Amino acid sequence: MSQKQANVDLNEVAKFDALASSWWDLEGQSKPLHDLNPIRLAYIAERTSLKDANVIDVGCGGGILSEALAKSGAHVTGIDMGEMPLNIAKLHALEEGLTIHYQHITAEEMAAQNKEQYDAVNCLEMLEHVPDPASIISACAGLVKPGGDVFFSTLNRHPKAYLLAVLGAEYIMKMLPKGTHDYKRFIRPAELSAWCRQAGLKVKDVTGMNYNPLTRQFSLGNDVKVNYLIHCKKI
Repeated sequence: MSQKQANVDLNEVAKFDALASSWWDLEGQSKPLHDLNPIRLAYIAERTSLKDANVIDVGCGGGILSEALAKSGAHVTGIDMGEMPLNIAKLHALEEGLTIHYQHITAEEMAAQNKEQYDAVNCLEMLEHVPDPASIISACAGLVKPGGDVFFSTLNRHPKAYLLAVLGAEYIMKMLPKGTHDYKRFIRPAELSAWCRQAGLKVKDVTGMNYNPLTRQFSLGNDVKVNYLIHCKKI
C-alpha cells in the first residue's frame, strides 16, 4: 500500500458502507446530515460563487452536499474511499438528473493528478475519520486554485462535544449509530487553523454549527465547542 493510499481507516470506511442503503432516507440514520446540509450550503454559498464554479466535495459519501452544490449551479466532482456510498451517490444523481463526477480515490492522489484545478474545495464531516487529517488539508490546498476557497467542518475535541455529539447523539437520542465518532479524533479549531496555515491557506472565518434538541434544528453561531465550519483562502 502506498503512502498516499495509507491515509484511510478501513474501519471508518466500513461504518459508512453500512449506512449506504439509508443515505437518502430523510428520516433514517443520515437524517442529521440532511438537517445540517442547508446551513452548510448557505455558509459556502455566502463566501464563494457557485454558479459555473469548478467544485470538489472531498469525502462526499452518498452525495448529500455534492447534489446541493450541483443544484446551486456548480460543476461538481465528489470523491470518497467508500465504494457503497459512491454507488448510492451515482444512482441518486442519475435519478435527480444531475451530472456529478464521482470518483473512488484518495484526496492525496486526486491532488497529485489535479493540481490547482478547483475554484472551491469542500471537506465536511470527514477530517475526524482519517488517520492523518493534516495530510487531507494539504491535499485540499493543492486542489484549489490560487485565490480559491476551501471549506472544512469537523467536531471540536471539547467536553461539550463529547456530551452532545457522542453521548447525546449516539446513546441518548440515538440520532446516529453507536460508534460513529471517536472523541480522540476530534480536532480543536486552533489545531485545524494551524494545519491550514501550514498548507498555505489563510483562515478567513470560524463559525459554530449548533443543534437545538427541542426544535431539532441546526443553526450557525459563535459557539464552536461542538461542531464548526472553517473558511480558508488559498494564498
